[in-house]
Parts: sequence; C-alpha cells; structure tokens
Amino acid sequence: MGFSGHLVFAGSERPLLEAPVFDSIDQELKDTVHAWWPRPGGWQTLQFDHGLWEDDYLSALVGWTGGPACVADVSGSDIALVTGLGTNGQRWQAWLNLDNAAALLTEEPEDLDDVSLWVGTAEFNEAVRRKHAELDMDVPADAEGALVWAAAAGIPATTQQSRIEELLRSQETFAEDLFSALLDELGFPRAAQPSPEP
Repeated sequence: MGFSGHLVFAGSERPLLEAPVFDSIDQELKDTVHAWWPRPGGWQTLQFDHGLWEDDYLSALVGWTGGPACVADVSGSDIALVTGLGTNGQRWQAWLNLDNAAALLTEEPEDLDDVSLWVGTAEFNEAVRRKHAELDMDVPADAEGALVWAAAAGIPATTQQSRIEELLRSQETFAEDLFSALLDELGFPRAAQPSPEP
C-alpha cells in the first residue's frame, strides 16, 4: 500500500508549516507532517497524511506566501490530482499516472452487484479506454496551465510544452515521483540534500 495524502508545494523564507492556515492542526498531527528536501529559493514540499488537508487551504497558502502554490492529492501512490493556484486566482489541474486514473475514474454500470466480475471484461476495458481518451484530451491544456503557473512563480520557461505533456502521459510506480519530476521539468530549482549540521 502506497502513500495516500497530500503533497503541498510553495515558496517561503519561513517554514510552510508556520502558515496561519495550519494553526487548526494540533501539534501531535503537525509532527506527522514530513518535509521533503528543500529546493533553492525557499521552495518547499510538505507531505501531509490523508485527512490533514482541506481544499480551501490552497488559496490561504497563496495569500500567506504571496506566490503561486500547488497541491497533489495522492491516492495509494497510484494516482495524483495536482491543483495549482496563482496569485491572480487562476487554477490548473492535471492527473498523474493517467492509465491508473482512467481505470479508477471509469464509472461502473448502475446494475452492477459485484465490481470484481466487471473488472477485466471487454466492456470494462472499453470503458477505461474511453475515459483515458477523455483525460488525454485535457493534457495539452493542463500542461499549458502548469507552465503559465510556473512562469507566474518567476520560473523562466526552459522547457517545451510538449515535454510537460509527455510527462503527464507517463507512468511511474509512485505518483509522488512524477510530482517531483513535474516540478523539475517546469524549471523549479532541483532539491538538494541539506548539508549535515557540524
């Protein structure tokens, strides 16, 4: 069973957990929040266990940092839905691990009693194929939205939109790895292991 929860990415000179939006999380739960290696420029990623993140936190975080932020809603490390928000209120979303997302988002027939009897059938495979095609149609707009968002964060465009589209269509065992790769590809400074304290 992989990770289920939220990956929160934003830039700040102060630790992100100090944002007032997280004041409602008690200290015991705050202690479970894992900080990824920081990226140069104050860019930070926090890993929240499932249930610690609310949708309205993103706009509050953008307001506190004064810069764009994004969050990946990860399910079992299989898929993630990334939502980015800019200071102008402009949002973008993208699925990571499209194949898995298509299978998960495919609607079951209403008269179905046992899902296990449907999964793997020709009808199921066709329904997944249609859902995948539907999600795939959104990829160019998703990639464009991500690039516009990164540019608003002051990140110079060093990659082609086609490269972001390729990444959004790719598969990884862990959706968290795709999230990190997406930030890298968008041009955010790469994370570096902090120097050990002397």
